[in-house]
Amino acid sequence: QVQLVESGGGLVQPGGSLKLSCASSRRISPIVIMSWYRQPPGKQRELVAQITSGGSTNYADSVKGRFTISRDNAKNAVYLEMNSLKPEDTAVYYCNAGIWGQGIEVTVSS
Repeated sequence: QVQLVESGGGLVQPGGSLKLSCASSRRISPIVIMSWYRQPPGKQRELVAQITSGGSTNYADSVKGRFTISRDNAKNAVYLEMNSLKPEDTAVYYCNAGIWGQGIEVTVSS
């Protein structure tokens, strides 16, 4: 069964950085779009960033200029580098490649 496993979350102070990783148990090179979503406490899940197989990216307005999505087809992984983190970035972050990962918590707090 295909699995996506996120890692790299945790507690960080405002202004800090984290890099999330999503490892796939199958080849990701044929997957046209890979995405990161997040679900803040008490809110609905929302799209954070997407990357196509050709490397084109798309970001939510709230993270533009601070977050960077990338993919490494050789490692079957997608990443989300998050800089200048704000308390409102606190959420469970999910990887999506047609299926969902289990999610990983990111907490931005002093």
